[in-house]
This record gives sequence, C-alpha cells and structure tokens, in this order.
Amino acid sequence: MPTCQNCHKKWSWKQTFKRSFTLGGGMPCPYCEEKQYLTARLRKRSSIISIILITLIMLGNLFFGPSYISLFVLLGLIPIYFGVYPLFVEISNQEEPLF
Repeated sequence: MPTCQNCHKKWSWKQTFKRSFTLGGGMPCPYCEEKQYLTARLRKRSSIISIILITLIMLGNLFFGPSYISLFVLLGLIPIYFGVYPLFVEISNQEEPLF
C-alpha cells in the first residue's frame, strides 16, 4: 500500500482504489491533501502489463479464432487487475518523467 511522502501515513486499499481514478496530474493525499504522483516505475509496469494482456488476447483470437472464452477471460482478468492494482501502487511527491 502506498505511503504519503509528505505526512508518512499509509493509505488504505479503498482510498488508493478511489484515488486511482482521479483525472489530472496527481492524487491528493486523503490525510494532508498534498498532491502525490505515481512513480515512473509503476506507470511503466502498468503499461507493460496492459500491452501483454492485449497481445495475449489478440494472439489467442488469431490462432484459435474469436470465441466467447477469450471474452470471458478478458472480463475475468479486468476485476482481478483492478483488485490487485492498489496493492502495488507507489507514489512520490514529484511527478517523474517516464524516460
């Protein structure tokens, strides 16, 4: 679970999940309201996981043809991803460049 770099309080799963859907550059800390930003490492990791999942589904459709199984697998993986994502969130005080 992420810890605020300003007030050093640990966010709960629910707080992290809700803050993950905020639009804009940062997520305000639920305790001190200071903006916290996702680390570049986490953003890279999230994009790689998304690309891998999409590639696997596309390859499955290519080799086995479109099927309801791939649709159900995709629909099953989405809630798992959103449920596990808050556990691995890393935040920092500053917005880090990707490269």
